[in-house]
Amino acid sequence: MLDYNQPVDRARPEASQQRPRASFNVLELVNLLWRRKIAIAVAALLGATLAVTVGKSLAPRYTATAQLYVDPRELQLVDRELTPRAQDVSGMSMVVESQARLITSNSVLLQVIQQADLDKDPEFGGADGKGVMSSLLGLIGLQPHAPSATEKKEVQLAALEALNRHITIRKTEKSFIVDIEVWSTDPAKAAMLANTLTSAYLAESRNSQASAARRATNDLSGRLKELRERLRNAETVLATYKAQNNFVGTQDALISDQQLSASNQRLSAARAATMDTQARLDQIEASRRTTADAGANSEALQSPTIANLRAQYADARKKYAEQAGELGPRHPALRQTEKQVEDLKRTINEEIDRFAQSAKNDLTRARDFEASLSRALEAQKRQSVQLSQAAVRLRELEREADASRDVYQSFLKRSRETEEQETLNTSAARIIGEATVPQRRSFPPAMSLFAMIGFIFGAIAASSWFVAAELVFAGAFVPAPAPARPNRTPLPQAPRAPEPSRAPETARAQPVSRAPEVADALPELAAPPLQPSMVEKPLIEKPLIARLQEADVIHTLGAILATGGGIDLTRLGWPTLRPGFPLTTLLNAWRDMRATAARRAGGKTMPVIALVGASETTGRSVTALNFALAAARDGARVLMIDADHQAHSLSNKVNRPRKSEPSKVGWLSIGSKAAREIKTLNGISVLPAVEGDAGKATDAIRKAIEQARSAGGYDLVILDGPTAPLTAGSRKLLDDADALVAVLPTSLDINDGLEEILSTLGRAERKLVGVVLDELTPMAQARQRGRQYA
Repeated sequence: MLDYNQPVDRARPEASQQRPRASFNVLELVNLLWRRKIAIAVAALLGATLAVTVGKSLAPRYTATAQLYVDPRELQLVDRELTPRAQDVSGMSMVVESQARLITSNSVLLQVIQQADLDKDPEFGGADGKGVMSSLLGLIGLQPHAPSATEKKEVQLAALEALNRHITIRKTEKSFIVDIEVWSTDPAKAAMLANTLTSAYLAESRNSQASAARRATNDLSGRLKELRERLRNAETVLATYKAQNNFVGTQDALISDQQLSASNQRLSAARAATMDTQARLDQIEASRRTTADAGANSEALQSPTIANLRAQYADARKKYAEQAGELGPRHPALRQTEKQVEDLKRTINEEIDRFAQSAKNDLTRARDFEASLSRALEAQKRQSVQLSQAAVRLRELEREADASRDVYQSFLKRSRETEEQETLNTSAARIIGEATVPQRRSFPPAMSLFAMIGFIFGAIAASSWFVAAELVFAGAFVPAPAPARPNRTPLPQAPRAPEPSRAPETARAQPVSRAPEVADALPELAAPPLQPSMVEKPLIEKPLIARLQEADVIHTLGAILATGGGIDLTRLGWPTLRPGFPLTTLLNAWRDMRATAARRAGGKTMPVIALVGASETTGRSVTALNFALAAARDGARVLMIDADHQAHSLSNKVNRPRKSEPSKVGWLSIGSKAAREIKTLNGISVLPAVEGDAGKATDAIRKAIEQARSAGGYDLVILDGPTAPLTAGSRKLLDDADALVAVLPTSLDINDGLEEILSTLGRAERKLVGVVLDELTPMAQARQRGRQYA
């Protein structure tokens, strides 16, 4: 049965009473240390002395620092460098970091070892050749044998490893400055090693650049001979092909092309001359055919002979006109003048005929010349076509020769450049601060610091010892015993019928995390705690406790604001959950109850939760309705069944007049047409109660649950009831339920109410997952004025 060792109304007072007493007294600790102050002071002084002694025994270290400026933008001494330069900031930073790592490379450190003879320095793992064995051999006149190459290599590697431990490279942020720190037991040696390291790095940097240029020069020079031979072969093949195909020309043009161009120009000129001669002949012939003056053309006008004849002809006609006026027509002088005029006219016509014949001869000669030029041009064209076909191979040979020439020239030029770069130092790295002999040691720190640390640790060690001794031997700091749990007087119980024996379950205390305000808000529940005998009933898991109060709900007037499109469960006249506020304490507690019920359902797709009450039926139905609305608000598809076949308060609210006929809105039935499934606007389907016998009603409800589970249309089933006292059919209904939630009004004592419910449930008490303390039931019995309705 349920064990309520800590009732809700006394949770906080008992918690305050069970708070353990502080087991550490600072005042007593201070008194203890004050009594032992002399011993603690002596221990502190001993610690300081020991620390100073240890510090004196440590070998001192002196650190010398040299600074290098490593600029990734090297000197631009030639147009083309061997390696590309870093352009962006990240690339420059990577170059500087790479150079910083190069300082501690083996090649640089080996140079330092050779220059400083560190392989003979005992500080770096070497031997100075004057050991005890060497001295003894020298006394007897023997010389020690020279070390072998393997021994020298081992000594050199040991010195290399030791030197690497003595060096620290630091790069200053956002700069090209690199600090080189070298420590040694000798301050002068530390400064010498730092300066030697920087010099070796700069020398290695120059040698690496010269080596890279030398390798490039050797590679280029090795290719020059092959490239030169390739170029010579290409030019020889080109010259031979030109001679074989008669590709001869001057000024970057072939002779055949020049001849073809000249012949074309001469043919054009001959055609123009022929056309000019033809036009002159046509003009002469046209002037001869007309009745006008035959000498009216350019050739006649330009001829001095015709000009003289025309002058004589004009004088003769003038003379004939004068004689015709003085002499008669038969006068011999007039007839002689007339004959002279006719002779001059005939002479002019004969001269013009000679011009026409000359034009014809010129035209014939021009046509013959044009024809000869045309034949020569056609021959040159055929020859040019043949040369053009041969020029395809010529151009290919020329391209090969040009490519070989370009490659050879570029290699030759680059080889000369890299050869000159071997002697150039393009590195911008330089020493900006040489290492000086350090005046103070870097390790160990000052003896005052050693003394302070030893003093503090000695005092702490002595104080800890005295405190531990006091705790062990004197028992000064013994923790206070825990207060005893008060015994609770069991209340008298009504006699119960014997029940079959059940296996005891281990009690698991579950904290009431969802309703911490319940203990503070119920002062009237300060009843003595219920602690039944463990022999009579085994302990069960403590259920969750939730509190349904006025702040969680709103009140509506039934049917005043009812919608016409269907049934709204928030408009039945009962107090229902306020819209919004999904993270309230009540809703979170109900979510935990549903999660516990789903876990106990053992993987069922549709767990069944029954809400039972002590005596009040209306309060249980209101709580069941709000429990279903909370599940629907979280997205669950809820089937709510009125399992109270006596009062059926929920059915009376849903099946009120002026509502839709239930037989038309649902397919699920529990045995009658009046008890069909009713779809609501809230995502909840309601099955009303069945009138009649309780056994038949229970069988109908069980059948409806199986039918809904097989159809798979719901995520959760909530039973409003059954009511107490339980009948045989109601106990079967509780056996089919996966979880139970008890609804208790705050007007009753929680322990009495739970004891009554547990007594009523019998074997089903283990299914109890939650308790809802209902504040609304007492207030719902009396109407109050001034209430705000939604």
